[in-house]
Amino acid sequence: MVSAAGSGELLFTPRIGALYGYALVWAMLLAVTLKWFINREIGRYTVCTGRTLLDGFRSLPGPPGWALYLIIIPQLFVAVATIAGLGGSAATALTLALPGNTELWAVAGILASMALVVWGRYKGVERVAMTFAVILALTSVVAAVSVTPDPRDIAAGAVPQEPEEGLDYGEILPWLGFMLSGAAGMIWYSYWVRAKGYGAARKDDSERPPDPRAGSDEDRARLRGWIGQMTLDNSVAVVGTLVITLAFLILGAELLRPEGLVPEEDRVADVLGELLGGIWGRAGYWFMVCGVFIGFWDTVLSDQDGFGRMFADGARGAVRRLGLGGRWRDDEFLRQVIVIVLLTVMPVALFLVVGEPVGLLKAAGAIEAAHIPVLAGLTLYLNRQSLPADLRASWLVFAATVIAGLFFAAFAVFYLFTL
Repeated sequence: MVSAAGSGELLFTPRIGALYGYALVWAMLLAVTLKWFINREIGRYTVCTGRTLLDGFRSLPGPPGWALYLIIIPQLFVAVATIAGLGGSAATALTLALPGNTELWAVAGILASMALVVWGRYKGVERVAMTFAVILALTSVVAAVSVTPDPRDIAAGAVPQEPEEGLDYGEILPWLGFMLSGAAGMIWYSYWVRAKGYGAARKDDSERPPDPRAGSDEDRARLRGWIGQMTLDNSVAVVGTLVITLAFLILGAELLRPEGLVPEEDRVADVLGELLGGIWGRAGYWFMVCGVFIGFWDTVLSDQDGFGRMFADGARGAVRRLGLGGRWRDDEFLRQVIVIVLLTVMPVALFLVVGEPVGLLKAAGAIEAAHIPVLAGLTLYLNRQSLPADLRASWLVFAATVIAGLFFAAFAVFYLFTL
């Protein structure tokens, strides 16, 4: 819940508030609620099998690795663009307080996070960032209440409508894609569930978890209990994210929109600083600027770690098929190479060439949103193939997950028509 204050909430939600006011509250409510169903199906698979989602996709019938290619190839573009955009956004905060340009601090920030991820020394940084994220989330809620928004305006926005300004799907799609978590973040949820030891997960990776279809009635009853625990976790995250997202939407609508301010490129941190600066003066402004830096840079850390694990997991089969041996068969070595080359060198090069952090994040967010229907469909198919009937989703939940995929697919199609 706390880590939800990333690019979807911290950048795109105030942008939407500044551009459209409360007219898209309905889209926010639908996007976060529908992602609950997809996250739950991903968590269901890992709880019941003890395997990661990508490991499950690898086992689907058909040509070898076909489902992995559908996931990994789009996410390669997402990873590079997201890390470049986040690094650039974090740098806009540093340039307000320190000498040097955005390019310098973006490169320095991405390299610093890479060093922490590769050498595994970022736990302390994560604790500090998490603590600050809690404070920032609480502060944003207090600030949103203090500007006394009109509840009737928010309620009116909960009714599906098109804003008077018209819909720019290039703004809407990345917002919906990154909100709560994108397709990549949903995949990482299976790693989280496994790491926490939920259900059939094993602490020793060499011990293969049992097949849930061969378990006893008692085993399946135990797994249903773990599905309930996972559902509670997922629900708390969704409710918390809705509260935080609504707070940032209110601040964007009440403080940025009247002034005609929109967080753009080199002015991301400066404009976002006004979310609190407009209420508590310079102290609030600089607190928010610190929040922008910590929020975005910590997400660079999380993305390099998460994408590194995901790509290393997905690349194991390719390593075997290519006949590579030695250290290439070592998962940790493979992860480090991926973090250094794919998740550091390439984002740095992309940012130095493009130099537009918001534009890069908008492109990545659009791919994330368009990729969610693919992920939802593959996950439903995987669960139908892998789980016994009494551990699968009910037909009502199955239908809701299908609707979730169609919701994001519809926005993606409209976006393509507007290009």
